[in-house]
Amino acid sequence: MDWLLEIEDVCYTYPGSETPALNGLTMRVPRGKRCALLGHNGCGKSTLFLHMNGIYAPERGVVKWKGEAFSYRRTFLSQIRQKVGLVFQDPEQQLIASTVVEDISYGLCSAGLSDDEAKRKVEQALVRFGLEHFRERPVHHLSLGQKKRVALAGVMVLEPELLLLDEPTAYLDRLHTRLLMKELERIHREEGTTIVMATHDIDLAYEWADWVFVIEDGRLALEGAPNEVFARRDVLEGLQLGVPLLFDVWEALVPSFFPETEARPRNVADLKERLARCLVD
Repeated sequence: MDWLLEIEDVCYTYPGSETPALNGLTMRVPRGKRCALLGHNGCGKSTLFLHMNGIYAPERGVVKWKGEAFSYRRTFLSQIRQKVGLVFQDPEQQLIASTVVEDISYGLCSAGLSDDEAKRKVEQALVRFGLEHFRERPVHHLSLGQKKRVALAGVMVLEPELLLLDEPTAYLDRLHTRLLMKELERIHREEGTTIVMATHDIDLAYEWADWVFVIEDGRLALEGAPNEVFARRDVLEGLQLGVPLLFDVWEALVPSFFPETEARPRNVADLKERLARCLVD
């Protein structure tokens, strides 16, 4: 497997705390994958993201981009933050300009582009994220879902190779969660962007991700393909994370309807289709 970003034995403790936020964490992000990052509040997910794009430097260990260790010099950090985009859970932490178009433009100021090229990219982002009608809207007049979309557009206008999303569906209703996930699917499919999404939603992670990381107490507890990770019921229940609802439903159905060797469905639509075929047969 081709690794885009590597974390090797990284440790970090916040000033004034005796408990490490990251405690010898080692993990590698596979290129081109949709990755889910799972763990309880305080397990180190947000701190990990802040190391992955160079906002924080580890006290011990190393972060590598395509095999090259982070240097933490201004030039390197400017470059890495264009390649590794981070969208915070709270868009208020990220939206700093007065209007939508100004905020999306902000990240391009240090990208070394001509004015015409920068304007072209901003216009593309406005259209791509359905924000063209909000271009002059003050950001504080937007809904939470719209603010999250502007924050995402402001990162994606830089065309990062790796997109980090910290709880992107937090506080969103079902409709806006579905719209956001549809947009992330487009970004992955059309732009080839590697995505790492921190989430508490086990069911969403199971349906969406190609690769799953589970963090506990600043360390990597589990990783692998979704069916492999969520099959570790004993470990996940020991961490009080549980397993996806579809796992429980499938296990209840298998003795009566399906052979034990049949692959588990990844979403409700797949389960419905299999049940329909089974009942017809």
